[in-house]
Amino acid sequence: METLSLSTQVILAVFAPALLVVLFTRITFNRYVALVLTVALFAASVYAGYTHRWWIYLLDAASLTAGFWYAVQMGARNKKGNKKSVSH
Repeated sequence: METLSLSTQVILAVFAPALLVVLFTRITFNRYVALVLTVALFAASVYAGYTHRWWIYLLDAASLTAGFWYAVQMGARNKKGNKKSVSH
């Protein structure tokens, strides 16, 4: 029994992991901890049986990768911005 339609699962698989990595990065200030938290959250949902299709897992993995990449870029921008504001 699936509670979400296939189109809803695809949309969530594309956007939710990336957004969660970015959100957890902002909360924990560490992109690696954010990645581990997001992977653990999705592993728990797979274990609970919310998804059954392997290509949904691939979409989740691609979205995790994109979210982690964006978190790295976000951190680099913050460090660059802090150096400019500190210099005299």
